[in-house]
Amino acid sequence: MSSEEALVVDMVYLYEKENAKAHRTISYELVHLEPATPVLRRGQSFYVALRFNRDYVAETDIVRLLFSFGPNPNVLRGTRGINTITNRDNYLTDLEAWGVRLVGVNGVDLTAEVRSPIDSPVGTWQLNVETTIVGSKKQPNTYSYDKDIYLLFNPWMKEDLVFMEDEQLLDEYVLNDVGKIWVGSWGSARGREWVFGQFDACVLKSCELLLERSGIKANSRGDPVQMCRAISRIVNSNDDRGVVTGRWDGDYADGTAPAAWTGSVPILEQFLETGDSVKYGQCWVFAGVVTTVCRALGIPSRVVSNLVSAHDANASLSVDRYYTKDNEELDYDPNNLEGEDSIWNYHVWNDVWMARPDLPKGYGGWQAIDATPQEPSGGIYQCGPASVEAIKQGVVGYNYDVTFMLASVNADLMRWMEDSESELGFRKIDCNKYHIGRMILTKAPWIFDPNGDRDREEITSIYKAKEGTEVERLTLYRAVRNTELAKRFYSLPSPAKEDVEFDLVDIERVNIGQPFAVIVNMKNKSNQIRTIQAVLSAGSVYYTGIKAHLVKRASGDFVLQPHASEQLRLRVTVDDYLDKLVEYCNMKLYSIATVVETKQTWADEDDFQVLKPSITVKIDGEPVVGKPSIISLRFKNPLKRVLTECMFNYAGPGLTRNKTLAFRDIEPEEDVYVEHQLIPQKAGAQKIIATFTSKQLVDVTGSAAIDVLDEEE
Repeated sequence: MSSEEALVVDMVYLYEKENAKAHRTISYELVHLEPATPVLRRGQSFYVALRFNRDYVAETDIVRLLFSFGPNPNVLRGTRGINTITNRDNYLTDLEAWGVRLVGVNGVDLTAEVRSPIDSPVGTWQLNVETTIVGSKKQPNTYSYDKDIYLLFNPWMKEDLVFMEDEQLLDEYVLNDVGKIWVGSWGSARGREWVFGQFDACVLKSCELLLERSGIKANSRGDPVQMCRAISRIVNSNDDRGVVTGRWDGDYADGTAPAAWTGSVPILEQFLETGDSVKYGQCWVFAGVVTTVCRALGIPSRVVSNLVSAHDANASLSVDRYYTKDNEELDYDPNNLEGEDSIWNYHVWNDVWMARPDLPKGYGGWQAIDATPQEPSGGIYQCGPASVEAIKQGVVGYNYDVTFMLASVNADLMRWMEDSESELGFRKIDCNKYHIGRMILTKAPWIFDPNGDRDREEITSIYKAKEGTEVERLTLYRAVRNTELAKRFYSLPSPAKEDVEFDLVDIERVNIGQPFAVIVNMKNKSNQIRTIQAVLSAGSVYYTGIKAHLVKRASGDFVLQPHASEQLRLRVTVDDYLDKLVEYCNMKLYSIATVVETKQTWADEDDFQVLKPSITVKIDGEPVVGKPSIISLRFKNPLKRVLTECMFNYAGPGLTRNKTLAFRDIEPEEDVYVEHQLIPQKAGAQKIIATFTSKQLVDVTGSAAIDVLDEEE
């Protein structure tokens, strides 16, 4: 065959598995499917082999590799790379350009080493090969490689903006596909297991769809700041066709109850298959999906839970409660009729790791992003990335949404009472500096505790200085000085001297089906009699802090002798509260008292959760890859009533896909036992996660860690 005719490419081979090992992408299912899809990390070299219809002649044959990304690829925008393979040893050292080096030629076969730029857009790239002859006027031959090439962020390379120096942490924040999300009230929060499943075959494909929907431009896809902002926008479906629809009212008949999900994969699978937003999610579901997407794309990410979280609707850096002269709480905010501040029992968002070249030095590292739609940012429901260091320092001028995130973890809780003499129409009666952001939690790296909380890591101190310290106050006031509305709220005089001490006693643990009591201790520290008017109430709330039902209320007048103490007590029976509980069984206790003689007014509130049983998950014998095993799920119905519409879900990467088992009605106080067969796919330490939901009882969960043996063992 004449070498005057340009080469024709017969085949392109991308050494999918060998490259994946070097690129730490060997866990992606796409690499192991037939045909395999290349999954690579940017800025790192990989190998490609070409086979031609005749021997390659170095002196006359020209072979070009053309990599392109997105619509209208363009070299200047970084969405196109053109490389000519030559035998000159000119492997480019420029990390911001495509580089290629001839490795070897063997007759019709040629091997080359290619390196993508360290700031390449992340997502699917296409490869074309052009062949021509030196001096030829003919159109070159073009061969199109028929598979997508996934290019991901590379946190192992120091030139990548998402680089993390401690490599061991990347095992957790990029490669770990099962984790925990802390949910529940301060005092009873527990780690809820979640399968991130970022290596599942559907995940990278659904990432492509969601990024396309987010409207992010192709040339911004290499910038982790813009990518994370887009992810925070598109994981919720508030103003676009995002991944998950949020719902908080307990009515999920036309979808899946948030508490029933075991992980992100079934959600992303459904989104990919139907193209529609998946019903339904709440904050931890949004955060679980965000971690899956970020880890899949190579951005180090973790789920963060803030116990007692403020939703500051009017950027006053305070959460404001308003009362009438008669100690009744107003159910609207007279200073912000469009929205109302609220306090969520807990709220969950994500930390993502990156350098911040757009901010002054020192504000890189963990950045908070939040996909739960709460307040629009730039006209769209998106939030972050907000530098966690900027939140801690109170520098609210830095992009993005630092003010909102700072209020979430450190707003003051202010209470106001009607007062016709005050310019606002209300006077400040109380300011609680300690209530918000009680504890901020994430999963500790490398540990997984299926039965407890040994894998919990408290990270409050990276978000704010210790409560009540001078440093913490100064940071909050720094933020207040730079926030217009906050200046008005904080500059108003604080209440006068107070000589009666009040204390609402925290409730530690209440199991479902047990009574409890709400207690306020009062102490008169003055030398005069004090008359106290007090109201005490217990109600059920959604975890977002929105009231559901009043459970019980007591009020009374007390006369306290000088230096005497009294106790106000409200007893709540099981019959008082059981029918009024809503999802997740959160209760809010709330008390307000006025001293008649001095007009001193005190108010406080406390949240707690009525606790439910957990599922005991077991696998019989020693599970072996490819051989059937029996899994059993067991728990006791804690209620003296029948459970209907019962459903078990369980899942574990490497063990089984997400399984849903419909179950019969469960009798009052019945011990429930269910068995199911599964066939483990992968050897080694595996985790399995289960949930139970019914009409009367939801959010019952459990998990187990098990070792699967290889067939040969």
